[in-house]
Amino acid sequence: MNHIERRRNAARELKEALKNGEDERAGVILERLRPYDRAEVVRRLETAEQVRLFAVLPTVLAADIFQELEREEQLQLLMAVGAEKAASILNEMSSDDAADLLAELEFEHRRELLSLLPLEEADELRSLLGYPEQSAGGIMTTELVDFPAHLTVQEAFEELRRVSQEAETIYYVYVVDREKHLVGVVSVRDLILAEPGTRLEEIMIRDVVFARVDDDQEEVARMIERYDLLAVPVVDRRGVLVGIVTVDDVIDVITGEATEDISRLSALSGPVFGVDDLRVGTVAAVRKRLPWLVSLLFIGLIAGNIIAQFEETLEAVVILAVFIPMIADMAGNTGTQSLAVVVRGLALGKFRAGQVWRLLRREAGVGMILGAVNGIAIALIAGWWQKSVALGFVIGFSLWFTLIVATLVGAIVPLILNRFRIDPAVASGPFITTVNDIVGLTIYFSTATALMGYLV
Repeated sequence: MNHIERRRNAARELKEALKNGEDERAGVILERLRPYDRAEVVRRLETAEQVRLFAVLPTVLAADIFQELEREEQLQLLMAVGAEKAASILNEMSSDDAADLLAELEFEHRRELLSLLPLEEADELRSLLGYPEQSAGGIMTTELVDFPAHLTVQEAFEELRRVSQEAETIYYVYVVDREKHLVGVVSVRDLILAEPGTRLEEIMIRDVVFARVDDDQEEVARMIERYDLLAVPVVDRRGVLVGIVTVDDVIDVITGEATEDISRLSALSGPVFGVDDLRVGTVAAVRKRLPWLVSLLFIGLIAGNIIAQFEETLEAVVILAVFIPMIADMAGNTGTQSLAVVVRGLALGKFRAGQVWRLLRREAGVGMILGAVNGIAIALIAGWWQKSVALGFVIGFSLWFTLIVATLVGAIVPLILNRFRIDPAVASGPFITTVNDIVGLTIYFSTATALMGYLV
């Protein structure tokens, strides 16, 4: 039996158990499944059945399932199960997930749920809610393992057994001084290999890779990628250890940033969450696409105006109209390629200070070679087709020059935006394409007009 059939059967059994009031059986059905499969089974239930299920499930199991659901599903259930049950679920969730969920709620509802939580847990969540959403502090969890440096390995293992249930993950043991300043880190593997009487300060790594609470989440993600870490400790301005960012949080960051960049490159406006969710209605989907397309419509009128400005040239040499789509498309395509390369490089931090001119020289060279190859090809085709060397030269030269300029535009625009601390992904593909259409048509008709005497 595959996973799909197993989930289908579990959903059928779960519906039957809820209908017959067999609360314990409902829990047993879900406990034998993996966390992801539990969430998939719950999604097969009607809303009323979901509310009934979460009301009777043990809180720990309910929280485990709850964390696997999508944000919209979580918010809907949180409103439906009642404040007391919602608070108990939040209390069992990891602190970073609970804080992210609370941030989505209305102020009054958030305050009510925080008032129902244990004082220590509520203060912890309020602290996390105070950090910027896309910072290290905003995505970190406060459930970690930290020990003083004088502890022996044996004592550390005894403490680990005691606190392991409270920690979200135990990849590393962080070593702190009396004021909770981060002074070192020991991997669990090193703990296992060390002698029981060895003190942590003797085996710890003192040069710790760490993030500060106000570091951008993308920089934290790059940190984990560069150093092959499973978690990064987060410290405040005084160097006090306040949390960790785990690799699963980083995967969420990478997924979210990639979705956001793709949406912007595709000229989708507004919040990107739910763009690919089929539960998003037609009107909501239109709202995400319409603003950019309307603005591009008016920018596109400029391209039409350029053709109107060269109406006499077009009337004199009608064959020029045949090559308009080719010039415009090639300009847009090469600009978008350059844009994608630069945006990706900026996102991954590959372009460091002093490398901008090197990048622009490379892209200019790329544009010259691409333009030369394509320009010569279209010049030979057009000249042979129309039996006109002059026409072949006009079209070939125009395409060569256009591809050089379009490649540089695709590289320079995101660099300028990044310089002013604007997300370079907002230089969307459709925007660059439209701009380069204007550039290409201007070069094309200007060249044709200058050489009109040879064309007529």
